[in-house]
Amino acid sequence: MVEISADVARQLREYAERYETAAFLDGDPSWFMHQVSGAANQEAMAFVASVLSYGSRKQFLPKIQQILDNSRGEVHQWVLSADYERMFRASDSSCFYRLYTHSTMNGFLAAYRQLLADYGTLGNYVRQFSPTPITHHPTPIPQHPSPNTHHPTGLSAIASICSYFSAHGVSVVVPKDTQSACKRVAMFLRWMVRSGSPVDLGLWAGFIDRRTLIMPLDTHVVSESVRLGLMHCKTASMSAARQLTQSLATVFPDDPLKGDFALFGYGVDV
Repeated sequence: MVEISADVARQLREYAERYETAAFLDGDPSWFMHQVSGAANQEAMAFVASVLSYGSRKQFLPKIQQILDNSRGEVHQWVLSADYERMFRASDSSCFYRLYTHSTMNGFLAAYRQLLADYGTLGNYVRQFSPTPITHHPTPIPQHPSPNTHHPTGLSAIASICSYFSAHGVSVVVPKDTQSACKRVAMFLRWMVRSGSPVDLGLWAGFIDRRTLIMPLDTHVVSESVRLGLMHCKTASMSAARQLTQSLATVFPDDPLKGDFALFGYGVDV
């Protein structure tokens, strides 16, 4: 465990309060889940937005907007009814966004559709199936986890989501396991679990403790965190994400991912 200076801890708390506001939504992918009505639509919009949230915001935000427009805000039914096939044809190998072709998106949404048909919502699936993830050696996560008899944690929720989509052959969209930092899945879970926030929805707050969430980690957050003395690891991995989360828990013990807004603040103000 690294030791955080009093000055850094104080600044983290200040930035967290300053930036976790409704204004944060402007230009952030979390904005989209606030543009639809109903928990099922919000969850579906958030999940689809999260998988597209990499690279340049100027490029991926319009792609998410296309999906919002195409679904007319009824994202859950758009997926469940396979209406997405009008936008994403299985035979269309043209690029939609970076590594994702239209065919890739069709495969991802087909897997998501099956999940919704079987479990109703992604939250219901996560609540029922939460395998114990393996993060210290390359043994794969079980492809068919057993029903969960305990509350899932942030890490086991990430593992269950990765496991499902890996089993359906779409690991180019959702990471195949928890060896990587799984930044976009961790970000989606922040949106779903943290309650009482003007940004995050808290739809899953009833069955995942926010204290178990994992910090969304990318190269920018790594460099900022190393500079501030919050972690030593200089590569984005699940091990590094957990290390950073533990450090932030010393500053925000009841809500470590409040530190996500604080580190955003450092990127803006420093």
